[in-house]
Amino acid sequence: MLPRKAPRDRTFRPRLARSFFEQDEQNDGGRIKSPVVVGLGNPGRSYERTRHNAGYLVVDELAKRHAGSWRKKKKSEATPISVGPTNATLLKPATFMNNSGSAVADYNPENLVVVHDDLDLEAGTVRVKVGGGAGGHNGLRSIIGRLGNDFIRVRIGIGRPPAGVGVTDYVLSRMDSVVKDAIPTAADAVEVVLEQSPEAAMNRFNVRG
Repeated sequence: MLPRKAPRDRTFRPRLARSFFEQDEQNDGGRIKSPVVVGLGNPGRSYERTRHNAGYLVVDELAKRHAGSWRKKKKSEATPISVGPTNATLLKPATFMNNSGSAVADYNPENLVVVHDDLDLEAGTVRVKVGGGAGGHNGLRSIIGRLGNDFIRVRIGIGRPPAGVGVTDYVLSRMDSVVKDAIPTAADAVEVVLEQSPEAAMNRFNVRG
């Protein structure tokens, strides 16, 4: 096993070959280290089925699968779940996308799995990665600004807007059926991250068809 304080970089790190979340490891204060799955989106009914709310839909799917019950917190909605042997928390920021970082400011970034839409992926594709930049995504930019980028991402491709359509209008428009159909797959990817490791999820979901 590599030393806990390995040199920081922004690439996939060998220690992730093991389970990313060590359930028997304790954080400061004696609290058990456990993952927090953050689905990015905007609150409010008018945003429910937009491309930018793909992350919300994934954590909703996970809550349904694992008998979660959403409870309101100050800046989010949250529910505990168990995925196999792993206890985790699902989180939906109640802030708007641009302020997502404030909803997760109290968490260790290495405990986070952030689920989000991605313009740079073909619509309907699902990919898993660790680290990296915001890629123009305001929710990621807000989280990185608060916590740095050392967290896992589950990315749901929404594709680029067609000619003549601005990015803001595109991401806030109703999602295509192909993106909607990818929501269960993204939930599967989160489950593999939690039960096995990010590397296992990458090996399974980052395969080009």
